[in-house]
Amino acid sequence: MTDGQGNNPTGRLSLHVPEPEVRPGGKPDFSNVTIPKAGSVRRPEVDEHPEAMRDLAFSIIRVLDREGEAVGPWAGSLTNEELMEGLRHMMLLRAFDSRMLMAQRQGKTSFYMQHLGEEAVSCAFRKALLPGDMNFPTYRQAGLLIAGGYPMVDMMNEIYSNDADPLKGRQLPVLYSSKEYGFFTISGNLATQYIQAVGWAMASAIKNDTKIAAGWIGDGATAESDFHAALVFASTYRAPVILNVVNNQWAISTFQGIARGGSGTFAARGLGFGLPSLRVDGNDYLAVHAVAKWAAERARRNIGPTLIEYVTYRVGAHSTSDDPSAYRPKEESEAWPLGDPVIRLKNHLIRIGAWSEERHKQMEAEIRDTVVAAQKEAEKHGTLHSGGRPSMRDMFEGVYAEMPPHLKRQRQQAGV
Repeated sequence: MTDGQGNNPTGRLSLHVPEPEVRPGGKPDFSNVTIPKAGSVRRPEVDEHPEAMRDLAFSIIRVLDREGEAVGPWAGSLTNEELMEGLRHMMLLRAFDSRMLMAQRQGKTSFYMQHLGEEAVSCAFRKALLPGDMNFPTYRQAGLLIAGGYPMVDMMNEIYSNDADPLKGRQLPVLYSSKEYGFFTISGNLATQYIQAVGWAMASAIKNDTKIAAGWIGDGATAESDFHAALVFASTYRAPVILNVVNNQWAISTFQGIARGGSGTFAARGLGFGLPSLRVDGNDYLAVHAVAKWAAERARRNIGPTLIEYVTYRVGAHSTSDDPSAYRPKEESEAWPLGDPVIRLKNHLIRIGAWSEERHKQMEAEIRDTVVAAQKEAEKHGTLHSGGRPSMRDMFEGVYAEMPPHLKRQRQQAGV
């Protein structure tokens, strides 16, 4: 134990175990989250040296203020039409989440993971990329597909693992994959693809290509060794990659202070590797897009990688296998000081005269009909317990260029 001056009068050592500010039954407390005034954080030049922008790893870049006004040097990267499209993408992802969560509760699929409260992160980021760029996502970036125009029916077919599943039943639900849409196959093993994103970006540079990569990781998985290996390689070889850390405050049952260690912020991790490291309000669609666009330009100009920490909050459970009431207060999401990304963008569009409550309600109805129609179409091909399923022969095909003898024998024995 130490006294107030940091002395250890007994001479005995004790282990420090970080604890969240509050546990279930307590009053939510986010007093430790320092939120700067919207528009107050500077926007460095794209080619500014990382050493000169160390301050950005300890602040939060914000564009939308409390009144829904877009202010500061990071504002203005999107037109009204693009903002309305972004609102639709977030609403579509939220409605998709709602239907698929319900489908899991009905036994139509075995597993699902929500994006509730985090929609702006992936939806806004996707609009800063170009065709051919590659994301190496986690299981909570389906907005990359939604905002990229990937067919929602195909996403549902994958969740149901039916006979129209584009991945032929080889992946768990929500572990999507689409090379065409720049979405590398999701791995259920956390952090493994962070280093792969850097390797893909290095390969693009070696080939003198124009494409960049984006790696994604959650706050908890930054404790994995692959996270640190990725930062070493990205820094050393100046890979054209954007390294994204989604800090949604909680791993499955562990608060973010465990993985963060003593660095203060996740963005600060990048400073020791000489990386430009920024923190952004992950519930501010405009801020996310502006920072992503800045980092993408830096990569395309061959200046090097960027580490971005998105400060957000996981409103829903970690997955359908999780009960967050066991480790955090039920009211905590309502107390989150950065608000709801959908409501904030809606209020901004209303404030500038590009939107209205009536149009918003109309879009909600249209999106609900769109998602329900897609679900009905997907369920024609089957769900977990009914309808068509992938063929057994899909286990054997597309694995080897030339099928080895032992698999040929197994296939013959299976009669497929």
